[in-house]
Amino acid sequence: MIYCVEDDEAIRELMIYALQAAGFEAKGFSDGSSLLDAVKQERPDLILLDIMLPGEDGLALLKRLRQSAAHADIPVIMATARGSEYDKVLGLDLGADDYLAKPFGMMEMLARVKAVLRRSRPKEDGAVLRAGLLELHPAKHQVLANGTRVVLTLKEYELLYLFMSNPGRVFSREQLMHCVWGADYLGETRTVDVHIGTLRSKIGECGDYIETIRGVGYRMEAKAQNEEAT
Repeated sequence: MIYCVEDDEAIRELMIYALQAAGFEAKGFSDGSSLLDAVKQERPDLILLDIMLPGEDGLALLKRLRQSAAHADIPVIMATARGSEYDKVLGLDLGADDYLAKPFGMMEMLARVKAVLRRSRPKEDGAVLRAGLLELHPAKHQVLANGTRVVLTLKEYELLYLFMSNPGRVFSREQLMHCVWGADYLGETRTVDVHIGTLRSKIGECGDYIETIRGVGYRMEAKAQNEEAT
């Protein structure tokens, strides 16, 4: 199920039609309060969220979703006004998984929806990754820190998966952006720093495993892999 939040009825109906024609279930909402009510009743697989909305705007709604333990990991694609670099970067910093610059074509929308859904599916390799007190279960798309489940956004999860799959490897900010945000992402590397900061905060004491390499980037310390045995 995909939720479309767009106050322009003609655009909203076109988005829903295109999604349904592509084989997706889709519902439309004209404002944030309707979206929040619907999310409580049925959890969507993805939300297409316009920034300019009556009442609470899209950025405020995204922030609320990311602060909710029950909804923080729902993928969100933001729709921004073309040329509004500030809104795009702010949305990504708040945890948006992708963006669409308005006006956008339905084929572009469908391509981005499919790409985000593909990335959000559990990894086929079900091997559990462990680093000290951290566990990442790809088959369940689940992270445990010291035995407690941690709810991460898709981008935070992808960053952690990349680090835990490559213990000891140093990644530059540009490499992290390419691997997690994609080669066509044109935003600033500070987005990586923001997401690393929130990831560290969410995994608590395990956040120390992610080491900042001054002037280069980040790595997950290899010693975290053997921490419990020493």
